[in-house]
Amino acid sequence: MWQDVLIAVSSAGIGVIAYPLNWLALFLTGLTVPEWVRIALFGGICVVQVFRRKAPIGALVAGFVIVVADGLIGPSLAVLLVFSDLVYSAVLYGPRRSGRILVTILALTAVALLGIGAASGTAPILVMLTGVALVPLLGISAWWATSVRQHMEIAEAERVNAEQLARIAELDRRAAVAAERARLARDLHDVIAGHLSAIAIQSEAALNLTDASPETQRAVLASVRENSVRALEEMRAMIELLRADSPGADEDDTGEAVVPAGLSELGTLVESARASGLDIEVRSELGDSTALPTAVDLTAYRIAQEALTNVMKHAPGARARMDLRVADGALTVEVVNELPAGADRGPGTGAGLSNMRERAMAVGGSLVAGPSGQGWLVRAVLPLAGVRA
Repeated sequence: MWQDVLIAVSSAGIGVIAYPLNWLALFLTGLTVPEWVRIALFGGICVVQVFRRKAPIGALVAGFVIVVADGLIGPSLAVLLVFSDLVYSAVLYGPRRSGRILVTILALTAVALLGIGAASGTAPILVMLTGVALVPLLGISAWWATSVRQHMEIAEAERVNAEQLARIAELDRRAAVAAERARLARDLHDVIAGHLSAIAIQSEAALNLTDASPETQRAVLASVRENSVRALEEMRAMIELLRADSPGADEDDTGEAVVPAGLSELGTLVESARASGLDIEVRSELGDSTALPTAVDLTAYRIAQEALTNVMKHAPGARARMDLRVADGALTVEVVNELPAGADRGPGTGAGLSNMRERAMAVGGSLVAGPSGQGWLVRAVLPLAGVRA
């Protein structure tokens, strides 16, 4: 509000400077009116100008009445200048549709006033000067306000778009963080549930082998140590991957690259399962597993690890079979095990099957897990071509 007051005061100052020009109108019209009337009209339109932003349409209507009254006694330049600002404010701050309507009304009114002035016998030079001053002055004010309003609306639209883009970026960032946390949780589950479950089962077996030969006890303890070391190695590999943005993060302290687990280490995984008491048969038609895409190799290993872990927990001592084969452009990993009568399913987090399914879907594959005859079947089909990273 105080800005409008300053503008009104400035207009009053302009009116004082332009006051001598009023004598020209008096000379051309020959009208004699008290000077206080002209001053009152100019003061009134300056007061109206205070409301140029708060009530632009009302201020314009009031200003128009004053301009008409001023025109009847001889138009003054100061009043027209203030009225041009009221036109500018009405187009800029008033309703959007009112701007176009206002421009049309002002144009018609200006033409009508000029016609009335000419028909009433007013001095031709005054009519000409009024038209030269009034029409361009009001037209330029309305045009300029329309241009400023368009730029303001464009800036506001850009600001809203920027806020929406920032919101979308924030949602994408949160989704990426959530997806990364889910992936890390899945990897941690595989390491803990795989190796540490095997360690717990083998340690319990070692405690119960009181009458076993030293060689058997030593084999079980060696398997426990192997699982412990392997769990530490995989945890270390995960930490190195998390530090992938730092210099040298893709290498360990000795300068050797950290390689993720894969089917090349399937033998160690199977031996650990056998040390836990499983009777497992492996049928592999892969040959050189290094020819597999890295993502498929790691996914197949994790699925096999989780499947064997579930067998050790829920069907200890059972017979199992693992088949690995490549056919029709896809790697198939199949683990089948018996379910002994009265087998205790044991405690579990319930995340194993969902993790295997998520891993298979991440590379564009599928996974089926459920009862099969008298046993349990886990089958994953992983495509070798077009693997999504």
